[in-house]
Amino acid sequence: MALAALPTATDVASDTALSSIADPALWAVTIAGVLALLALDFLVTRKPHEVSMREAVGWSAFYIALPLAFGAWIWSRWGSQTGVEYLTGYLVEKSLSVDNLFVFMLLLSAFAVPAALQQRVLLFGIAGALVLRGVFIALGAAVLATFSWAFLLFGAILLATAVKILRDQLSDAGHDVDVSQMRSVRLIRRFMPVTEDYRGPRLSVHEGGRRMLTPLAVVVVAVFATDVVFAVDSVPAVYGITGDPYLVFATNAFALLGLRALYFVLQGALSKLVHLGYGLAAILGFIGVKLVLHWAHGVWDGVPTVPTLWSLVVIVVILGVVTATSLVATRGRAGDVEASAHVAEPGAHPHRQARGDRD
Repeated sequence: MALAALPTATDVASDTALSSIADPALWAVTIAGVLALLALDFLVTRKPHEVSMREAVGWSAFYIALPLAFGAWIWSRWGSQTGVEYLTGYLVEKSLSVDNLFVFMLLLSAFAVPAALQQRVLLFGIAGALVLRGVFIALGAAVLATFSWAFLLFGAILLATAVKILRDQLSDAGHDVDVSQMRSVRLIRRFMPVTEDYRGPRLSVHEGGRRMLTPLAVVVVAVFATDVVFAVDSVPAVYGITGDPYLVFATNAFALLGLRALYFVLQGALSKLVHLGYGLAAILGFIGVKLVLHWAHGVWDGVPTVPTLWSLVVIVVILGVVTATSLVATRGRAGDVEASAHVAEPGAHPHRQARGDRD
């Protein structure tokens, strides 16, 4: 029959998911480079200190210039199509990472993390996120290569996430959550005693003949728990831009590595991005539709698909619009973060929770 001659979704998934610009050597060099950068960050934060704006801006500039230079190399080596895929994927991941920063801000505030220890917590969170993203990227590649409905599933995940973000934005509840109700925090407190105060960069101490965790360990666990949720959103989003697992990994890694410094640069400005939720919902919804169309095109050849260059234009326009409207909406307001914590003791019972680890 005529339909038998059409490409199946399995064919499309296999062609897209398994096709990669990277050979084992490039994978090895890239992973080694990411680990080296992570080790450098741990070295920089070895001595707890408050991060100055000059230091934060310097590191942020480095972590923006590095992925852009890498993108230029990708473009020159593999052409404009691959270059646009990388750039678009990086932009998507960077915009989603700002949402990470909102939650990190709430956690650091809710647990009353001393300023000198904040970048250490962020770095632990970034390291955990890199591991989780690597696992999710590998699983995503395997699923896309094996199951014909994988693009449809990823599209549905992104559409559901977009609806949730939009609903939270409309109800003004997107980042107003309770860390005391986090399953991970409750679990760790149930099985391990926690000291009442911070003990520098130490995660545990030996007191009274028993091993005790410090509040720093509890907030690190809370950050890890939120990393899982962000990985579920983030990996399908970038697979909606490119089917190359290497580009998916590279865009995730570069977006995450710059978070530590970016947090301190944007700390005062984050509360002004009041319309960011609308933008993220629109971006995830757009990519979700793009994935569904991609799946449908593999089954019915007449279904249109969205070119990657159009995706880049749409995402840039969305981010530009929500940034501009946010700045207009917050003109004249104080720069204080509305979600500042009200915690009496660092190790006590924080009142806010990061998205995604609730009952």
